[in-house]
Amino acid sequence: MGMTDFPALLVPDRGQSARDIHIVDKNGFDAWFKEQPARVRSAVEALRFRGAALEFAILPGDEPDSWNAAIGVVDADAFSPWCLAKAASALPAGSYRLAGKRGPGPAALGWLLAHHRFDRYRSDPEPIPTSVLLTPQPATIEAHVRIAEAIALVRDMVDTPAADMGPGDIANIVESIGRSFGAAVSVIQGDALEEGFPMIAAVGRAASREHAPRLIELHWGDPAHPRIAIVGKGVSFDSGGLDLKPSSAMLLMKKDMGGAAHAIALARLIMGARMPVRLHLLIPAVENAVSGNAFRPGDVLKSRKGITVEIGNTDAEGRLVLADALARAAEDEPVLMVDFATLTGAARVALGPDLPALFSNNDMFAEVLMQGSEASDDPLWRLPLWQPYADMLKSTVADVNNAGEGGMAGAVTAALFLQKFVPPEIDWAHLDTFAWRPAAKPGRPKGGDALGLRAVFEALGKRFNQ
Repeated sequence: MGMTDFPALLVPDRGQSARDIHIVDKNGFDAWFKEQPARVRSAVEALRFRGAALEFAILPGDEPDSWNAAIGVVDADAFSPWCLAKAASALPAGSYRLAGKRGPGPAALGWLLAHHRFDRYRSDPEPIPTSVLLTPQPATIEAHVRIAEAIALVRDMVDTPAADMGPGDIANIVESIGRSFGAAVSVIQGDALEEGFPMIAAVGRAASREHAPRLIELHWGDPAHPRIAIVGKGVSFDSGGLDLKPSSAMLLMKKDMGGAAHAIALARLIMGARMPVRLHLLIPAVENAVSGNAFRPGDVLKSRKGITVEIGNTDAEGRLVLADALARAAEDEPVLMVDFATLTGAARVALGPDLPALFSNNDMFAEVLMQGSEASDDPLWRLPLWQPYADMLKSTVADVNNAGEGGMAGAVTAALFLQKFVPPEIDWAHLDTFAWRPAAKPGRPKGGDALGLRAVFEALGKRFNQ
C-alpha cells in the first residue's frame, strides 16, 4: 500500500521561519480581536470572521508578502482531532506554527490526515500542497504519525476495489507488516482450511481460485506477556451468495473487509508502540461469491468449535467466518479478544454511519473501551447482549441458525451468535463498524474510514501500559 509521508508534515519547532496560525473560538473572539493591529482588524471585519468553527481568515502582515492565518474552533482550550484539518487543506504549501508556540495536541491527527488521498486509480491526481506544522512537543510526533498511518491504511484498504483487495492481497499486507516488526505470519488454505475451519472454507468456496478462502494468523511479542487476540472480518466482496443482494446493496461491498482493515491497523499500532502483550491477529479472508458449489440456504455447517449451524441466509456470512476465527483464538486462552466487523445493516439503522456498535460480555472491559472512546474522541455506543433474543436464532435441525427470525434486533442477534464461540471467562468485545464515511468532512474524505480503531488502541494502551 502507498503511504503519505506523514513524518515530513509534523516536525519539531526549532525556531524555523513559519507563519502563525491563530486559534480562535466565539467566546474568545472579542478579546483576541482587540489585541490585533488595525490592518488585521480591518481584514477580519471584511472577511466576517467571528471565530465560529471551521471559519478561516488570512491576516495581513507588515510586508506585502507577510501574512498569517486565523481559524475558528469550537473550543480554543480543548482541541479536537479535526479542528486543524480544514486549515491544513486550505493553506498553501509552507511551514506553520500555532500562535504562542502552542502544541497541536490531538489536532495533529487532522493536520496529517488532511494530506492523505486515495489516488491509486487516478491518471492525473490533484496535487496536495505540503503544509508542515511545527510543534514544540517533539516527543509526541511519533505517536501522532503512527495513528495517522494506521488510519490511512484502513482507508486505503477499504477504498481499494475487490479485484485488487482479495483474500490473497489481504494476506500479502499482513505478511509485509509482519516482516517489518519481526512477527510470525501463517496462512491456512486448501485442505487444511477445510479440515480445521469448515465455515470459513464453506463461505469462500464459490470464489475463483485466485480469491480462494484462507485464515491469516500473525503472532508477535514476548510469550511471557499477556496474550490478546484481535480478529477482523475479511470478506473481500459480499455478493450475498445465493441469497443475492440487490445491486444497490452490493455497490459498497468492497468495504466488507473493513473489519480486517481495522484489525490489521490495530495490530500495526500495537507492534509499533511495542505494547507489552503477546499479540495474536486472525483474519478470516473470503469472497462470498456465487457459483455451482456455493453454500446454500438450508445447509448445515459444522464449525471449528463443533457447534452445528443451519444456514438461514447466505448473506449472513460474516458471522460464520468470524465464529471459526474466534474459536481458534480462544484455544490459546487469551486474556481478552476484540473483533471488528462490518457485520449488520441493523447497527447502521440504529446508530448511523459514525457510531460503531460495541458489544461486550464484561461490563468492566466495556467501560474501559468507552473511556478509550472518550479520551480519543473516537465514538462508540454500547448495545446489549440481550440473552432472551437468543431464541431468535433457534434451529429445528442444528444447534443454531445463522440468521435471526422476525427481522428485529439484527445487530444484537449477530453478536449473540458470535458469543456462542467465545468462552465466558475471556473478556470479549465485538465492534460492528461501518468502515465508511458517506459524506466528506475536514480531514475525512468520503470513502473508507477507521471508526473505533483509536478507541480500542487507547483502551489497550491504558490496560497494558500502566
